Amino acid sequence: MQKKCVDTAFETITRGAAEIISEVELKELLTLGRPLRIKAGFDPTAPDLHLGHTCVLNKLRQFQDLGHEVFFLIGDFTGMIGDPTGKNSARPPLSTEEVLENAKTYERQAFKVLHPEKTQIVFNSSWLGALNAVDMIKLAATHTVARMLERDDFKKRFQAQTPIAIHEFLYPLLQGYDSVMLKADIELGGTDQKFNLLMGRELQKHFQQKPQAILMMPLLEGTSGVQKMSKSLGNYIGIDEAPDQIFGKIMSISDELMWRYLELLSFRSLQEIKKWRQDVADGANPRNIKVEFAKEIVARFHNHEVAQQAEQNFVQRFQQHAIPQDLQEIDAIADINGELAIANLLKQSGLVASTSDAYRMIDQGAVRIDGEKVSDSSLKIPQGASHVYQVGKKRVAKIKVV
Repeated sequence: MQKKCVDTAFETITRGAAEIISEVELKELLTLGRPLRIKAGFDPTAPDLHLGHTCVLNKLRQFQDLGHEVFFLIGDFTGMIGDPTGKNSARPPLSTEEVLENAKTYERQAFKVLHPEKTQIVFNSSWLGALNAVDMIKLAATHTVARMLERDDFKKRFQAQTPIAIHEFLYPLLQGYDSVMLKADIELGGTDQKFNLLMGRELQKHFQQKPQAILMMPLLEGTSGVQKMSKSLGNYIGIDEAPDQIFGKIMSISDELMWRYLELLSFRSLQEIKKWRQDVADGANPRNIKVEFAKEIVARFHNHEVAQQAEQNFVQRFQQHAIPQDLQEIDAIADINGELAIANLLKQSGLVASTSDAYRMIDQGAVRIDGEKVSDSSLKIPQGASHVYQVGKKRVAKIKVV
C-alpha cells in the first residue's frame, strides 16, 4: 500500500482512539497489503447494545470499509464467568440459557452498524468449550498470580481483603486465548480492557504468533456526562430504542458533552466538527448542531425518513407543552449518593412549593422531563444530568444536578 494511502487509513482508524499499542506496529500491519484480521469481543451479559458499544462498532465498520476482515466475537463462554473488569466483587455467573438469550439480539443489533456480508460472527464456546482439564492447566500455567494481581481491580480487592474467586483469574486468560484461536492482527476494546487486551499479545507470543496490535477506545460517558454509559445506571441510549427516545435523549445531553459524542460517534469529518465549534464560539446556537447529530444517529439505526419524523415529533412535543427553546440552566444539589429524588429536585428549583406538592403533581400526570410525562414518583436523577423539567403548563426550567 502506498504511503499516502497508509497515512489516510491510519488517520481514519485512529480517530478518537485513547491508546494504541503500538502505532509503529499498526502502521506496519497497514503496509502488508492483505486484509487484516480484526477482533472485538462482546460478552452478552445484558441483552442490549448502547451507544457506548458503538465506539468500538464504528471502528470495526471503518476497518471493513478499508477492506479488512472483522470478527465480531460473542463471548458466550466467557460470559458465563463474567468479566471482573472494574468490579469490586465477583460477578454472579450467568447461566448458559441467560447468555444465549442475550446473545440472540447481539447479531441483529450489531448489523445496524456493521456490514453483514463483511462480518464473521463467532462464539468463543466453539474453542473454549472444547478445552479439557489438561488444556486449562497448561493455559493457567502461562501466567503467575503475581502477574494477575498487577491488574488494578484485582489489586484493590486483594488489599481490601475482598474475595477473588479462582475462576475470575481465568477470564483474561480465556479472552487472550480467543486472539490465539482467531490469529488476530488487531484487537479493539475500551480502555478498561487494557489488561485483557495485553493478555492476548502475551499468549500469542507464547503460541509463536505475531502479537496483535491493540486499539483502545475511550469509555463514553452516559447522558449525565459523569459515569460511563451503562444500562444499569440508566444513563444509556440504546441502539434498539424507538426513534423518538433516541432523539430525545441526545437532545437532553449538555452542550459540552455534545462535542465528545460528535468526535466519538459521528461520521462527520473532524474538519466539519471543528467548523461547528467555531460557529458556536461566534454565537451559533449549539441546539441546532445537536439536532443534526440526533438525526444522524436515528438515521443510522433506523432511516433518514424516520429521523426527520423524530425531529418533527420532538419539536411538536416541546411546542405542545409550551417549553421555550432557550432556557437558562439552573443547578440543583445532589445528595450524598450523587443523585437527587425528583420531588426534591422540583422543590429545590422552585417549580413546586413542597415535596408533597411534587408528589401530587406527579400523580396527576402534570410533571414532564424533556416533554415526557413522569409517572414514577421515586425517580432518582443522577449527578451531572441536565434536563428540561415542566410542572403544569407554565412552570418550566432547565435544571442540572450538581
